[in-house]
Amino acid sequence: MKFRKLGHSDLELSAVTFGAWAAGGWLWGGTERSKAVKAIQASYDIGVTSIDTAPVYGQGTSEIIVGEAIKDIPRDKVQILTKYGLDWESTNGEYFFSSKMNDGTAIDIYRNSSKERIIKECEDSLRNLGTDYIDLYQIHWSDPTTPIQETMEAVDRLVKEGKVRLAGVCNYSKEEMIEAEKYITLVSNQVKYSMLSRTIEDELVPHTIEKNKAILAYSPLERGLLTGKIKTDTKFAEGDNRADSKFYSSENIIKINNFLNEIKPIANDHNLSITQLVIAWTLAQPGITIALVGARDAEQSTHNATAGEVELSEDEINLINRKIALLNLD
Repeated sequence: MKFRKLGHSDLELSAVTFGAWAAGGWLWGGTERSKAVKAIQASYDIGVTSIDTAPVYGQGTSEIIVGEAIKDIPRDKVQILTKYGLDWESTNGEYFFSSKMNDGTAIDIYRNSSKERIIKECEDSLRNLGTDYIDLYQIHWSDPTTPIQETMEAVDRLVKEGKVRLAGVCNYSKEEMIEAEKYITLVSNQVKYSMLSRTIEDELVPHTIEKNKAILAYSPLERGLLTGKIKTDTKFAEGDNRADSKFYSSENIIKINNFLNEIKPIANDHNLSITQLVIAWTLAQPGITIALVGARDAEQSTHNATAGEVELSEDEINLINRKIALLNLD
């Protein structure tokens, strides 16, 4: 497994980092805890030392699963990334959306990055994860009801207390990153990025390259759509919100699968699956430091992890990009 530094820091993450959103089951139609634990452990066994999670993923479930998976691994051999700023326990902050917990209970999610919420969430995360520090602490979404100064000063306090090593953000714009850097040093921005979602290339990627900040790309497989395994008759479990995405219309699924078939010869040349090729392409893009890839079981996690060793040629990358440009999704 290749390792990459986060910007100017000394923190190195595995190029393929385990994304534990699905492990928490929230918005994925539930989870099977033992399989999720084994998936994390299997990926660690072949070199994936970094795990990204969040309190809201299953309302603590994902963090608890991560903690269980790593409890017998020396703490300095893994890098734990988690988040703060989404509140399902109060109505403070700005309403974000309504959802259901894994047990079916309806909840409202609020963006709440107040000082009090951050301090509480950090303590909860440390307990759930079974650790005394977090390697990378990231705001999950911006909170327009709380000044960025208040948010970042609270994280800076956690850094000085030794509970957090480094600060990052998620889903922040270039302007929000610039404002946040007035109060704390950021090392990364975690944002959605895939063959189908490339808007960050316009402004955010040039900024992070210029300022030597890392990009952690989440959903590089578009929640399974870019694996080629999603068909027009695929049925999703109750609570799985993928069917609500525009990408999952029957017309778009057909177009995307046709595109994947067109690039399959490149995968074959490297003895890769389509999934592995997509991850390798992601890691080859300018400014992209880490690909966050989830898995529901050990077989998936080990399969995904091997993509971190793949080197695509410039000609292969250009060919894939030309075919992406021809995709005309509805």
